[in-house]
Amino acid sequence: MKVWIDQDLCTGDGLCEEIAPAVFTLLDDGLAYVKEDGSVKNDPGGSAGMAAVPTDLEEAVVEASEECPGECIFIERD
Repeated sequence: MKVWIDQDLCTGDGLCEEIAPAVFTLLDDGLAYVKEDGSVKNDPGGSAGMAAVPTDLEEAVVEASEECPGECIFIERD
């Protein structure tokens, strides 16, 4: 599974970071980005900043996507 965030839709609520802090983070710009192996995918963000999701975190990422008020989290299944 891979995940990315559309920063144009992000509301900066931080629910994703609360649910799956190993995968999501909010930066100083107030927007959420994905992380992979501790590296933030913010240059570039959006679909080019896609991160692989560890198997044990897949359920948390799906929950974050469902709870996101901006509906900005996109999941791609392998």
